[in-house]
Amino acid sequence: MEEHVDSDHQLMVEGGLTFPRSMQIDPRRERFPCCIVWTPLPVLSWLVPFIGHVGICREDGVILDFAGPNFVCVDNFTFGAVARYIQINKDKECCISPHPSAFKGEQEYQHDDPRRETLTWDDTLRKSTQEFQHRSYSLFTCNCHSFVANNLNRLGFRSGGWNVVNLAVLIFLKGCWVSKTAFLRSFLPFVIVSGLGLAFGGTTYLTFLALFAFLLVGWFLLGTYCFKSLIHL
Repeated sequence: MEEHVDSDHQLMVEGGLTFPRSMQIDPRRERFPCCIVWTPLPVLSWLVPFIGHVGICREDGVILDFAGPNFVCVDNFTFGAVARYIQINKDKECCISPHPSAFKGEQEYQHDDPRRETLTWDDTLRKSTQEFQHRSYSLFTCNCHSFVANNLNRLGFRSGGWNVVNLAVLIFLKGCWVSKTAFLRSFLPFVIVSGLGLAFGGTTYLTFLALFAFLLVGWFLLGTYCFKSLIHL
């Protein structure tokens, strides 16, 4: 992998400059350049381990995640250290474009707008950040997955069309584990809770778990593919 000269300067979310940095992933410093990142959620991930909190990273590796109403967290992943990641080849897998279909609610660009040639990865993430800094947060309608999907559509990642469902599937199937410890941290609580549930609740616990997973997954499937106005992107 080609490396660029590292720099101590960082891109500020509002109006900063982009400085060349290494594309090397460094979990110890929580640096994941051009990556989608995932970490388990308290309680929810203990019951359904493929559910988690996601963020997307700038070219310098700093994590951005939609953490609450009108708040995008910068360089402080809300629910702990990254457990899984997917690094994106921005030159081969993205087609960054300020086309109105990708930038909802913004004034249409002219075909010969010079900004079409200067938009970068970090410029695109900045636009989504500015948008979600004025969004209300809801676990069921506008959450961290909405923020990352919005970014991926703006970036034209694999031709776009990203939503909370196919993003979750992508991470579950393609995400790389940071370490064996991260794997254990993600699944050990589920194993313990399931063991205790089976020991004390038996089939009642299994019924509850199946119903909980069915309702949660069903909500996002219906909200994404049947009632598209429910899940915001």
